[in-house]
Amino acid sequence: MNELDALRALADPDKAEQMLAYHKAPRAYLGVSNPQIDDLVAEWRAGRDVDGRIALAAELWASDIHEARIAAAKLLTQARIRPDDAIWSLIAGWAADFDGWAIADHAMIAGQKRLVADPGRLDQVETWLDHPNTWARRAALVGTLPWAKMNNPKPDDLAQRERVLDWAARLAEDRDWFIQKAIAWWLRDLSKRDAPRVRAFLADHGARMKSFARKEAARLVQGR
Repeated sequence: MNELDALRALADPDKAEQMLAYHKAPRAYLGVSNPQIDDLVAEWRAGRDVDGRIALAAELWASDIHEARIAAAKLLTQARIRPDDAIWSLIAGWAADFDGWAIADHAMIAGQKRLVADPGRLDQVETWLDHPNTWARRAALVGTLPWAKMNNPKPDDLAQRERVLDWAARLAEDRDWFIQKAIAWWLRDLSKRDAPRVRAFLADHGARMKSFARKEAARLVQGR
């Protein structure tokens, strides 16, 4: 049984119908749960070297089945992989295909590992800020969340953090709800580590954000 057949063997038609209604992206859904996908991915990862995982991830993504794309991203989610240029190239190439938060977020969790491993890749991610695909623009913020979450950032990390805050400022006038939510998410996570910096950002750029995003970003700032 190949990997796609293994996913199909776990299909739940009723749940698949519910997932299509929820996610709305027009593709095949099998109704397979994340824990079930995790179990399969662990088995597939254990039996392959890095090149084998990359090849399987590309095949799963190309199927355009929801659970297969989730599995493709999970297959590449690992902190220590060297060399990893081919992995990053594959993940970055998926950005133009993003059409919803679920698959995009799983892909960018994998992408986060590769960006932290080589921050020079942020140059490529910055180009996504002008992408016509909303989900690609949003991915620039989701992929860089590790810099909002660092408790003891080094000088280079602080420089990357400021760079992404500049991106958030560029996107502040983007009226798309998911972009605004991503800005608020980034700022809220940063406020747990550096509330004064978030207050300064909101003072400078908050008026250009949607009200709900501004409130969400400031939710943890009070008293810090």
